[in-house]
Amino acid sequence: MATAPNPTSAAPFALDSWVDAGKLAPIYARTGRMHIPRILAPAGAEALHRHLSQELPWSLVVHDGERVREAKPDLRRQFGEELEQNLRNEAYGSAANRFQFLYEYCSVAQPRDDVPSSLLTQFLQFLNSPPFIRFARELTGRAAIDWADGQATRYRAGHFLTQHDDSAANQKREAAYVFNFTPTWKADWGGLLQFIDSDGHIAEGYAPRFNALNIFTVPQLHCVSAVAPFAPESRYSITGWLRAR
Repeated sequence: MATAPNPTSAAPFALDSWVDAGKLAPIYARTGRMHIPRILAPAGAEALHRHLSQELPWSLVVHDGERVREAKPDLRRQFGEELEQNLRNEAYGSAANRFQFLYEYCSVAQPRDDVPSSLLTQFLQFLNSPPFIRFARELTGRAAIDWADGQATRYRAGHFLTQHDDSAANQKREAAYVFNFTPTWKADWGGLLQFIDSDGHIAEGYAPRFNALNIFTVPQLHCVSAVAPFAPESRYSITGWLRAR
């Protein structure tokens, strides 16, 4: 289980000047979810895109029915395409009948005095700063929100996340968030965050627009649609949960 980080100041990140939780909260309250464009001041969003697209080592992850299986970068280098194909086959073979995913992942390290602070760690500090926690509480109406965890993800052609509702015993997840950092994306490339109604229809879907926040109250049934084989870009995001203590 993740431990709550120690909030500190987190330049260079800030919400864009137009963002007003008081004005957005009534819109969020209608469905308990929202797509918010231009969420961050531009310089921070652009820096995160560069970091995600050019500088990170990526693991490949799937679910084996009980836990996450992670092929770390060194293992991927050692075994190459054979390992990748085996994991794809495993994910595709089980996805029709149970919860499954296939995507690339990079953990966001918690701040430590003896380790240099990465840009991802600084962003996590920003998410745990008092101004952002106040924003999240006011937007969602969830006063218990006290801290955030996070991970970086990259979805490439064929990657997906099947339907689930994010509920987890003893995790105290109040809301889920997705910050998107892909400069160009078309809806028909897939990779859409889709919300599923009680009849199994897609009630609403959000494309991964650059510098947009997708946020929703937990639990809600949702999935990420498979990225199309013809998609020319990767889908970059930082995701996690806003949690109570």
